[in-house]
Amino acid sequence: MAQRPGTPRLLRELNDRAALDLLVRRGPLTRAQIGEHTGLSKVTASQLLSRLEERGLVEVVGEQAGGRGPNAALYAVVPSSAYVAGLEVGPDGVTAAVADITGTLVAQVTVDPNGADNPVKLVHNAVAKACRSAKVALRRLNAFVIGSPGMVDPRSGDVRFAFDLPTWHEGVLAALRTDLRRPVTIENDVNLAAVAERAYGAARDADDFALMWLDRGIGLSVMMGGRLHRGRSGGAGEIGYLPVPGAPLPSGTTRPREAREGVTASTTWGIPALAGGYGSLIGADAVRELAHAHGIEGATAIECVRAAVDDEERGGDFLDRLAERVSYGVTSVTIILDPGAVVLSGQLGRAGGRPLATRIERVVGRISPTRPQILVTEVEGNPVLRGALHAALEQAREEVFSAS
Repeated sequence: MAQRPGTPRLLRELNDRAALDLLVRRGPLTRAQIGEHTGLSKVTASQLLSRLEERGLVEVVGEQAGGRGPNAALYAVVPSSAYVAGLEVGPDGVTAAVADITGTLVAQVTVDPNGADNPVKLVHNAVAKACRSAKVALRRLNAFVIGSPGMVDPRSGDVRFAFDLPTWHEGVLAALRTDLRRPVTIENDVNLAAVAERAYGAARDADDFALMWLDRGIGLSVMMGGRLHRGRSGGAGEIGYLPVPGAPLPSGTTRPREAREGVTASTTWGIPALAGGYGSLIGADAVRELAHAHGIEGATAIECVRAAVDDEERGGDFLDRLAERVSYGVTSVTIILDPGAVVLSGQLGRAGGRPLATRIERVVGRISPTRPQILVTEVEGNPVLRGALHAALEQAREEVFSAS
């Protein structure tokens, strides 16, 4: 058969990319080790490394002693070949982080909004501050991914609406891209927490799972077939509006007048204060009231849950009741999607830990025909920020590593 035009070049690109991904995952490797892991011959591996060195993507970082003969050179990806930025945007500030192409964090800063109502300026200032801390010029950043509360349109990539961030609206994405002169992606913050969980946490490498976010806001993210399910309008996961027993039907699901006019609506963990549904049952005030009713004291819902976990003999009844409430949302997702596993994340989910997860698993098993594993997040640090950096690195590596 006649050879298809471009095939040798395509094979070189595929081999180069495979070697670079391998070096990122496994760290410094010799030529022989690269050949062993990729199945390439020594000659092909040598040619590949020469190409990557010429492109400034790999370098010799040391030697490995062997048996007879000279030591073997160790190759690694050049960290400075590309940089990315990940951000988490919230009502209390913007956290920005810069990482090199290997994923190593080189700077992280938080910027207080100080009443600033210009989202573009706020993000720009946070990124600029992180770049100064990292000693990396802003122009050297290859990708930006921003985690934001609210609904993100899966077609346009713009924030449709976020109750806690009334200045974030359609048009912000284009303005950010113009200002930063770089590729910018906005993603729902809970979705990014799921990205981090699959990359680094309890759902590592899992194709199907759901993540229940219990924190300042409540939310849900679903990963099916290794891909995020965002829904047609970006509304998948707005579980706070789920009708559940023991709570009034949700109301006020359209934008309130105050938010349309640029004033932050009164909220409980990201859900309008007057809304019913699941959000009003496990919102911060409701959790704190439930804890106090069971004799567990604490200024915040998080403190109450921590106190109950620290003293299960005294706080067991409260954890039982809280687990019942959380299980309504978990069961709804399980019955419809059967993801196999549900990860508890966010500060409240982390505070509840295994004691809360075990109770939820027990309740769901009692009221649902399927019984998913209830896992506790294992992502270290800020899961939204880590998810944003991971997504940005995926974009940057695709651009840099695939370039001929």
